[in-house]
Amino acid sequence: MNDTDDIRVLLVDDQELFRTGVAVIIDAQPGMRVVGQAADGFEALNQVDTLDPDVVLMDLRMPELDGVEATRQLFAPDRAARRTKPLRVLVLTTFNLDDRAATAIRYGASGFLLKDTTPVMLCEAIRTVHSGNAVLAPTDLATLLDGRFRTQTPVPAEYATLTDKEREVFAAVAKGNSNQEIAGLIFASESTVKTHVGAILRKLGLRDRVQIVVFAHEHGLA
Repeated sequence: MNDTDDIRVLLVDDQELFRTGVAVIIDAQPGMRVVGQAADGFEALNQVDTLDPDVVLMDLRMPELDGVEATRQLFAPDRAARRTKPLRVLVLTTFNLDDRAATAIRYGASGFLLKDTTPVMLCEAIRTVHSGNAVLAPTDLATLLDGRFRTQTPVPAEYATLTDKEREVFAAVAKGNSNQEIAGLIFASESTVKTHVGAILRKLGLRDRVQIVVFAHEHGLA
């Protein structure tokens, strides 16, 4: 992987010392580099537009504009439509099963990490979300989202466009099954499962597997 193929990371946290330490860890890794740092959500929005990162490490609690609202704005349709490549947000929090983390995931984040995670886990998480997967296990995500959708919204018409097999795969993804596990459930190859997952994401207008879990909870399909 050359420099142009590096995973471009934007660090967003109001503590400069924390950002500096994380930047040292990331820049020491092959295949990824920090392209910018921001101290609040407003700076994050501007730097995403100008620096075009692949992954944003987003602190949730910041002055001016917090990480939850910044995440919402990053994935707003008008802003997302201007991008030429996927953007992944990985939120950072000091609390496990944080309500704010749940909200950020609903807005489009690909998972969350505790701030006391190890350097190895941090870098692996960046690679994981960059590849389009979730950092948080879907079963843990289900726990995080439980009770957040007290008033479930009607199932969108797009769901009716899924084939029977795609609905079967949808349900399995929502339950936290891996592609390998789903392949065993539906008696198909992993490549076939990947094709089904891709079709589900495309038909429902979702970004990744995390959003399938959120969609299932939001519409009472979990």
